[in-house]
Amino acid sequence: MMRGRFAPSPSGKMHIGNAGCALLSWLQVRKAGGSFILRIEDIDRGRSRVEYIKQLIEDLKWLGLDWDEGPDCGGPFGPYIQSARTELYEAAFEQLKEKGHLFPCFCSRKDLKMLASAPHGRDSEGPVYPGICRHLPEEEQAVKTRIKTPSWRYNTESVRAVQFTDLVLGDQYFPAGFGGDFVVKRADGLFSYQLAVVVDDALMGITHVTRGMDLLDSTPRQIWLYEALGHAAPCFSHIPLLFGPDGTRLSKRHGADITIEALRKAGARPEAVIGYLAFLYRIIDRFEPLKPTELIPLFHLTKIPKAHLVVEDLKQISSLKLS
Repeated sequence: MMRGRFAPSPSGKMHIGNAGCALLSWLQVRKAGGSFILRIEDIDRGRSRVEYIKQLIEDLKWLGLDWDEGPDCGGPFGPYIQSARTELYEAAFEQLKEKGHLFPCFCSRKDLKMLASAPHGRDSEGPVYPGICRHLPEEEQAVKTRIKTPSWRYNTESVRAVQFTDLVLGDQYFPAGFGGDFVVKRADGLFSYQLAVVVDDALMGITHVTRGMDLLDSTPRQIWLYEALGHAAPCFSHIPLLFGPDGTRLSKRHGADITIEALRKAGARPEAVIGYLAFLYRIIDRFEPLKPTELIPLFHLTKIPKAHLVVEDLKQISSLKLS
């Protein structure tokens, strides 16, 4: 049975781009008759806010999106909030360490800043780490550890090339070692997104992941982690992001009107927001207010564009208030 999820980070209020990802994930699962999971990814405690979790849940319910397992209703694979799953990440981290996949990294922020001119990944992963600390002798590691707490990186020196078929973008290929050695545990003790999302999806039995194209670069790293931890990777669908007329990714800089909360308070109907999103993502060929359940028979991943979508006129969003 298909198991999909929506895993928002409570670092801000949900806007229509986030809602679009939730809708497409939900439609994929509901059309297949599977289980839909809501998981809160609050591993970055510095940016996450408890009040945003409550707001996210309210916004999703207002839109007409439901879930079978989640932080508010529980389920067999909980807890469904990352801050309560630290022991699971620690166990996976120790497993990777024992297998020799990790090495301590003592590079300072200044060292890493100097990598800014190095080749970058496709989109989100930043400069390629050149393996500065990869082969430090154990004696030197011990000396450095007494001076500075290290981060821990995944050694990509001997990983394989990654090929997979994205259900939206088609065949994807990443060469061996793409993006360089990546952080699994930070020097301050926080586990990375890469490790946490793999552990969560694997232990929750997630079979299909639908998320934004900005996370495409993360996929090879996650596939290497799945393999190292002895799990099968899910099927991936990377969907286009929404951009404003200024050519930048849609965000709060474009105004508060793009948040679901603002649309609700201004009197928008949830069916209008859902219909607008369905039209943006080409699920329907003309705008009309619809409930999520009405879109299920119309949904197919082949309809979703393969390039980012531009909202040319932000008044289109504001006009939903009048619907």
